[in-house]
Amino acid sequence: MKEFLLLHTDWLKALHISFMVAWFAGIFYLPRLFVYHAENHKHDVHELFKVMERRLLFFVTPFALLTLIFGLGILYAWGVALSNLPLWLHIKFVLVALLYLYHIYCFKLLADFRNDLNTRSSRWYRVFNEIPVLLLFAIIILAVVKP
Repeated sequence: MKEFLLLHTDWLKALHISFMVAWFAGIFYLPRLFVYHAENHKHDVHELFKVMERRLLFFVTPFALLTLIFGLGILYAWGVALSNLPLWLHIKFVLVALLYLYHIYCFKLLADFRNDLNTRSSRWYRVFNEIPVLLLFAIIILAVVKP
């Protein structure tokens, strides 16, 4: 199995990046929906946002999981031992873990909106929306430059 994966590492990388891009498309858009939801006070519009937010989050969650699976597949194919990783890769993994925590936290925010319990302002969601952008920049720099 390991030899098969090693021979197909380019495919693993292509799938890893493709699912990461699809995941990020959703993770960039979802907090923007939260912004608009927090700004609006019409019941019908609130109900529409609830549906859109739920569908989007559940649509992109498999992409997040597939990103992880193919990323781990690359590490397995390369025979990477966690104890021998360079510092930049440890930092990258921490940032990736933060992204998954961000994603999980979006489920909590979704539940707050669904149950009409949101107490956060649209401004807060605008700032919250920038977190994955900053993490993505840092992760890409670490993965490409390997400082």
